[in-house]
Amino acid sequence: MLRFQHISHLLALGIIPVLVLLFIWMLLWRRNRLKKLGETRLVRKQMRGVIPGRSTLKFILMGTALAAAIIGWANLQMGARTEKVERKGVDVIIALDVSRSMLAKDIQPDRLTRSMQLIMRMLDKMNNDRVGLVIFAGRAYLQVPLTVDYSALKMLLQSVRPDLIPTQGTVIGEAIDLSMKSFSQKEKKFKALVIISDGEDHDKTAIARTRVAADNGIIVHTVGVGSPQGSTLYDPRTRSVKLDDQGAPVISKLNEQALQEIASAGRGTYTLLNNADVAAAKLVNEIDGMEQKNLGAVVFTDYTSYFQYFLAVAFLLLVVERLLPGARRKPKSASV
Repeated sequence: MLRFQHISHLLALGIIPVLVLLFIWMLLWRRNRLKKLGETRLVRKQMRGVIPGRSTLKFILMGTALAAAIIGWANLQMGARTEKVERKGVDVIIALDVSRSMLAKDIQPDRLTRSMQLIMRMLDKMNNDRVGLVIFAGRAYLQVPLTVDYSALKMLLQSVRPDLIPTQGTVIGEAIDLSMKSFSQKEKKFKALVIISDGEDHDKTAIARTRVAADNGIIVHTVGVGSPQGSTLYDPRTRSVKLDDQGAPVISKLNEQALQEIASAGRGTYTLLNNADVAAAKLVNEIDGMEQKNLGAVVFTDYTSYFQYFLAVAFLLLVVERLLPGARRKPKSASV
């Protein structure tokens, strides 16, 4: 089976017809210029050293070389062998806190950006698991259903920001409920929930709902983002530090105790987010250590690439084009 690894690159072949039209236009323009000088046949005889058709040949060589290079860039491949592989994994939902307190800068560049970096690192380390994304603040929303399309999840993650949820707060309990509904209801295992939050102003029902999730076979891990010392918050309305009713700066602090209690009730682990790579490795190791379900077989095809042959042809054509003289160095002497 033949295929192009980067088939979209073949769109660049569209430049070839454009170049052909430009070349034809140039030939017509040059012919018209010669007509203005006199009879074309006589004028051509006066043009010493000109090799008829040489410019056309050189153009054909360059155009063919360009086409070969573009085809090589797209990388033509042929399936060499196929292999059937059984996939195993678990279902993972990541619940991300997007409340405005996640914009605090007690960890750089801010809590939300660091959390998104953690999710990216986790996806880089995961293989067969299905992953979904829930975002929450004062309400919880399913942003991405369970999927194995990590690229699409990464792309949608880039658009996450606090103003997606107008109601502010930290309803971890509602995020847990929504996550439970987003899992398959047919089985009571093979499920993991990762809650990423600063734990501030969380609702009091979170522990009870976590226990319900654990009874339904969901392992609940929590990740604390921020610092116990906390940081001031930016108020977009006043464009300065956010103040409370008494005029004092509002300090947002990481509530580690609440997140640790949720992880304990969910039979999972608590992780303080310092280094995204280290935290991602820990979480993925925990998920990989779970009992995994059979996700079915997938057929992988091993392909052999042939881009190098097209690039070699392009190179040789360019060498030939450069070696061909555009005109005779010594014009033929006129016969007597």
